[in-house]
Amino acid sequence: MRAYRAALLRFSEDGHSPVYEEDGLLVIGPDAEGKKVVRAAGSFSSLAERYPGVVVEDWRGLILAPGFVDMHIHYPQTDIIGAPAEGLLPWLEKYTFPYESRFADGAYATTVASFFFDELQRHGVTTALTFATSHPASVHAAFEEAQRRDLRFMTGKVLQDRHSPDGVRDETEQSLLDTEALIRQWHGKDRLGYAITPRFAPTSTHKQLSGAGELAAKYPDVWIQSHVAENLDEVRWAAELFPDSRSYLGVYEDHGLLRERAVYAHCLHLTMQDRQDMARTGAVAAVCPTSNAFLGSGFFDYLSADEAGMRYGLASDVGGGTSFSPFATMLAAYKVAREGQTKRGMTLSPGHLWWQHTAGAAQALGLDGVVGNLQPGCEADFIAIDPEATPLLARKHALASSLDELLFALIVLGDDRAIRHVVVNGQRRSTGQVDQL
Repeated sequence: MRAYRAALLRFSEDGHSPVYEEDGLLVIGPDAEGKKVVRAAGSFSSLAERYPGVVVEDWRGLILAPGFVDMHIHYPQTDIIGAPAEGLLPWLEKYTFPYESRFADGAYATTVASFFFDELQRHGVTTALTFATSHPASVHAAFEEAQRRDLRFMTGKVLQDRHSPDGVRDETEQSLLDTEALIRQWHGKDRLGYAITPRFAPTSTHKQLSGAGELAAKYPDVWIQSHVAENLDEVRWAAELFPDSRSYLGVYEDHGLLRERAVYAHCLHLTMQDRQDMARTGAVAAVCPTSNAFLGSGFFDYLSADEAGMRYGLASDVGGGTSFSPFATMLAAYKVAREGQTKRGMTLSPGHLWWQHTAGAAQALGLDGVVGNLQPGCEADFIAIDPEATPLLARKHALASSLDELLFALIVLGDDRAIRHVVVNGQRRSTGQVDQL
């Protein structure tokens, strides 16, 4: 076992509330199956005597927190972050599809995947649900790189058999055969998970969506990921293509794709019935505030989501999203909530914002108690944050008189410089060294 002495941020097991120890101790060790997990977390004074002889690394001055969880991101879009466009559909046509066609080349995909995971690590993201492309090679490249780094990571081959250009459009039957083969090869291997991935309803035929739903029923513990109700033009297009469905979201339910572990990015232009349907079926929303602002898509309606009992968590949505940084995403979410899609603004507390990107995102993904928290039994994925990483942060840290003030200063002023260490499955990754427990 190994222990770390530092300030400690985690979340209560029965809610959103942050729990903070100014002088804390985090004890990491193997569980009965040999996985590296949190064995104990609490104040140093209450725990130190219980673990005599355990090596304690003194990280006082830093804050230990759960590794961030990104619920929706496109690793093949790493190099088109910040590409200008008039809106979602023009952006897809001008940048996304031409760039993604390059991922048929496995060697190229591996190069991008390596850089992508370096960026996640630099920003303190230790779990991600990620789109690949329509090419199986892109999936293999991402899984191989994630496996090498011992990450908890989920991805899947994109399904898009219509309304897509040559180079990314797939063939219906083969796309489903490829998906099942990838599930069999990768799902549940080490810390990896598969996600059935229609790009979005308009780029899949009824037959492809139905086949995806059949696979989802056959493999109920895999994830499902797609997009819904991001852009008003897209919503109108979906209504034209699927006139028999109650709504855009209803297209997915009609094809067996609305259930637990189904993650739908954006969810901006939903009806209250849609939100209630998500709550009823267990499907969840990945809230993507930086991409929604960048592409002018709209605002996530937090109040209506809460009224419906709909679950959600935060996501960067790179490359439509404008930053890998969870701090930037949390700040954007704060602004979105204040504005509000229906002008019923609300103020999200710093603790709730942090929860949305850690324990809340893990809960939405069906990984509650696995990642996203530092309660006993959680996997040993955590970060060490330097609250004095920059002169301005140091000044704000000295002035903070409450946990809310400290967390909000980090949200507003923090960036990758504040991530001092990253520990993945008990191994420290930030310095290029691997410290084995």
